[in-house]
Amino acid sequence: MSQSILKKIENGVARLTFNRPEVFNSFNREMALLLQKELDACANDSTVRAIVLMGSGKAFCAGQDLKEVTDPALNPGFKKILEEHYNPIITRIRAIEKPIVAAVNGVAAGAGANIALACDIVIAHEKVSFIQAFSKIGLVPDSAGTFFLPRLIGFGKASALMMLGDKISATDAEKMGMIYKVTTLDDFQTEIHTIAGTLAQMPTKALGMTKRLLNQSMSNTLEQQLELESKLQIEAASSEDYAEGVAAFVEKRKPNFKGK
Repeated sequence: MSQSILKKIENGVARLTFNRPEVFNSFNREMALLLQKELDACANDSTVRAIVLMGSGKAFCAGQDLKEVTDPALNPGFKKILEEHYNPIITRIRAIEKPIVAAVNGVAAGAGANIALACDIVIAHEKVSFIQAFSKIGLVPDSAGTFFLPRLIGFGKASALMMLGDKISATDAEKMGMIYKVTTLDDFQTEIHTIAGTLAQMPTKALGMTKRLLNQSMSNTLEQQLELESKLQIEAASSEDYAEGVAAFVEKRKPNFKGK
């Protein structure tokens, strides 16, 4: 059985770990397809309330394994790499109505950086760097980098980072709004556990609908967004979690949400 993606489910949190540390967790076809399979499994598993993506070893993910694309016997071609590897990964990350945390434990470069930025919450420790490495080898950004990065940090800043291929520290990434939080190296694992555990205990049905609203806000008009907010708020107000949240507030106790 392949071990390029490790999965561990505990207390409602599924940890999916990129596990090719010898090549800085860069993607080959086998790893890309397996990640899609594991994301689908998490989406369909009612015991999974939150998902964490992280890397083994010293890197989060260095993007595409260039040995695969330069080996005539292995190279699937860029059309297949994009249409069957990265694009489906990004669409799954955004479509799964469960919170997904990118726990960036090391360098995140190229597609690896953009997969992280597509997640709902990005946490990194102080030793981490982010690199839009595509221009260094004559490629253009993919994995929705040109979609998410300008929305996170602004058009001009994103343009410069993508064209110059600058290495950005986690501290600077936090300051410019690229990521949610940077921690010390010592506190990193504790922070992941705390945030993912908190998400798994929350009303995840409402969090999933919030994610849907954010996705639609990228293209909706104001009127369309207001209409969708109304529709989903009415749906959320009929959920078991809403009833439990109100009851817990009135009774001054901690709510027991079930994601229903």
